[in-house]
Amino acid sequence: MMVPETNMLPCNGEMENGFCKEDLSDIEENQEELDQSSHSNIGKPPRNTTGLRHCISQATLAGASPLESPTQILPLKSSSSDDSGYVPIFRSGSYSEIGPKPNMEDEHICINDLCKHIGSSKGLLSPGAFYGVFDGHGGIDAASFTQKNLLSFIVEDTHFPSMVKRAIRNAFVKADNALADTQSLDNTSGTTALTALILGRTMLIANAGDSRAVLGKRGRAIELSKDHKPNTTSEKLRIEKLGGVIYDGYLNGQLSVARALGDWHIKGPKGSKGPLSSEPELEELVLSEEDEFLIMGCDGLWDVMSSQYAVTIVRKELMLHNDPERCSKELVREALKRNTCDNLTVLVVCFSHGPPPRIEIPRTQRKRSISAEGLDLLKGVLSDI
Repeated sequence: MMVPETNMLPCNGEMENGFCKEDLSDIEENQEELDQSSHSNIGKPPRNTTGLRHCISQATLAGASPLESPTQILPLKSSSSDDSGYVPIFRSGSYSEIGPKPNMEDEHICINDLCKHIGSSKGLLSPGAFYGVFDGHGGIDAASFTQKNLLSFIVEDTHFPSMVKRAIRNAFVKADNALADTQSLDNTSGTTALTALILGRTMLIANAGDSRAVLGKRGRAIELSKDHKPNTTSEKLRIEKLGGVIYDGYLNGQLSVARALGDWHIKGPKGSKGPLSSEPELEELVLSEEDEFLIMGCDGLWDVMSSQYAVTIVRKELMLHNDPERCSKELVREALKRNTCDNLTVLVVCFSHGPPPRIEIPRTQRKRSISAEGLDLLKGVLSDI
C-alpha cells in the first residue's frame, strides 16, 4: 500500500541548512511540549558519562538524491516512485553510552557489505547489509548472544534467501530457544531485538520490543516499527487474551516491554504460548532515491525525543559534515541533555555517498498594482493621519 505524499507549503521566511526556519521553530516548540509531558512522570537521575563506545564503517555500492520537507509522521509500506535504475549504497555509524544506569546492557551490529561478510556460498545476487540494536535487561547475556548469533541463524535457515521473511521469523524463534537451552547463559536475562536486513533495494525491518526504526524521507520521519509496550492497545489485547496482566504499564508487573527474547523465568515451558512473545513484527519496503537515511535506536532515545525531531537533527548534521557516526553521537548527546533514564544506542545508516541536498522552495511571484484613483484615495487617508 502506498502512502500519498504530504503537500508542501512554500517557506515565507529564511532557509537554514535546507529547512525553513519557521518549520524548525515549530518542530522545536512541539518537541518541548512532548518533553514536558513525557518528563512529568519520569525522574531525572544523575548522568553517568562513562562507558562510551562507538564505531564507524562504510561500503560502496551506488548513489542517491532526495528532497526535503519536515512534516507529519506517516507509515510506509513501499516506495511511491519507480526508480528502476536506482541502487542504494550502505554506510553507517553508531554510538553508545551507558547513561545514568549502573551497567551497559545494549548491543548492536553494523554490516555494510553482507555479501563479503557471509561469503558467496549463500548465492546473494545483489548488494546487501544488516543492522541491529539489542536492548538487554536482567544482564547482558541475552543481548550479547543475540547480537553474535541472530544473523547466522537467518542466513543458515533453509528458507534464506528465497523466503527471507520466514527465515527471519525462524531465526528469532531459534535465538529465543537457544537462550533457554544454553547453560552458560543466564536464562532470566532478556533483550529486545530490532534488525534491518537489506537485499538490493528491499529492506526488511524486524522488531520485537520497544526499540524503533525511523526512515528519513525527504526530511520527513517514517516510522518503520511499532513500540511493543504492554499498554498499547494491540499488545494489551494480546496479553490479556493469553492470561497476562498489566500493572502500571508492566507486563505481569515485571517487564516494561510486551515482546522480547529470553526472559524464560516469565515465559514458562518452551512451546507454550504466553503473554510475553518473541515473535517479531515485520515491515518491508523498497528503497527509492527519496529515502535518505535510517535511524535505529533503543528506547533510551525515543523516551525523550520524537521521531521527527531525530530526523531533523540527522539531516541537518549530514548537511554539515556527512558523517553518520557524528550524527549518532549528536542524537545520544541530545538524549542525555534531555535527561534520559536508560542506556543509549543509536545507529544511522545512509543510502547515498553525498549529504542530503539543500532544498529551497521557490516563492510565489505575484505582481500587485493600484489604480490612479486608489492611489489618490490612499494619499488622502495618509495625509489625514
